[in-house]
Amino acid sequence: MRNKPGIKLTKEKRAEMISAIKSYYSAEREEEIGDLAAGLLLDFIIEELAPEFYNQGVQDSYNFMEKQLEDLLAIQKQ
Repeated sequence: MRNKPGIKLTKEKRAEMISAIKSYYSAEREEEIGDLAAGLLLDFIIEELAPEFYNQGVQDSYNFMEKQLEDLLAIQKQ
């Protein structure tokens, strides 16, 4: 995996997410995976997929703020 700056997780949050991945595999796929496999999957998601979600959130925030600024300009006195 590439070593690039990205999303940082606390130990507690990482453990929570690994547990969620393991629970998903157990419930949805009826497979048991270990901490290492779940951790590697989490690393893949963080490095390869999460940036798209992050960027979409940034774009959504930008669009929201842009609309709010347009609304602000609408209250100008004529």
